Amino acid sequence: MRAPAPRTLSDDGVIEAAKAALGDMIVDTLDAVSEITLTIDRPRLIEAMVGLRDTPGLEYQQLMEIAGVDYPDREDRFDVCYHLLSLTKNRRLRVRVTTDEVKPVPSVTGIWPVAGWLEREVYDMYGVLFEGNRDLRRILTDYGFRGHPQRKDFPLTGYVELRYSEDAKRVVYEPVKLAQDFRTFDFMSPWEGAEYILPGDEKGAVPEAKSAPSPVTADQIQKADTAAAKKAAPKAKTPKSTESPAQTGEGKPEPEPKGNRKPKKADVTKAPGKGQNQ
Repeated sequence: MRAPAPRTLSDDGVIEAAKAALGDMIVDTLDAVSEITLTIDRPRLIEAMVGLRDTPGLEYQQLMEIAGVDYPDREDRFDVCYHLLSLTKNRRLRVRVTTDEVKPVPSVTGIWPVAGWLEREVYDMYGVLFEGNRDLRRILTDYGFRGHPQRKDFPLTGYVELRYSEDAKRVVYEPVKLAQDFRTFDFMSPWEGAEYILPGDEKGAVPEAKSAPSPVTADQIQKADTAAAKKAAPKAKTPKSTESPAQTGEGKPEPEPKGNRKPKKADVTKAPGKGQNQ
């Protein structure tokens, strides 16, 4: 029976082989959740990628994806992650470099031409510069777009909006105008103990004015109502349950009036028929 999934080689020994091939080009390594990540010195990225592609035992021939990650609190706030695939050994590797808004990352378009589109996407979303990419233009946002949407300091509303103008008979760009102030919403359930007061709840916090004390208590009122209900209920003369047919309550039928009494059979005079003497 064939295996349900393609056979893959184990990642055992990949970090050691990479260190032997790349040497001090590797800044850090990480092996977690069955994924290996190599952090490479940014200026030597091209040399490291060629080594990972051509070194026997590694042979990561294909570039699958380039992704960006933003950490605003760090000095080099951006991570550029390259995901490589070995076609001969069917295993994957992540290569990572760090940079900021100014320091460019060497372009790997000379090794994998498909990186041109992927680097444009990272530049468009995060603003990372790639040195050596001859066509570093925006690829997902519109012409004239300002800013980079995936940066954590980018406003959610953006700066410019476009619409079709009936007066100009074309698409026009205008500054964003909000009909109301930007609001943040807290989706915490009220049953989880929210620390804020919902609109309208402030009325419940106002103490009510004290009224004059009642002359009777609630228990006394309840007892009086129960006694009145028992006194008003009529008592049945006979029990509702029966022990014999005599207690069914049917009784004897009353005699009918004479005018409404039906004639008996003996009172009916038979009409003479053909076979009878007159």
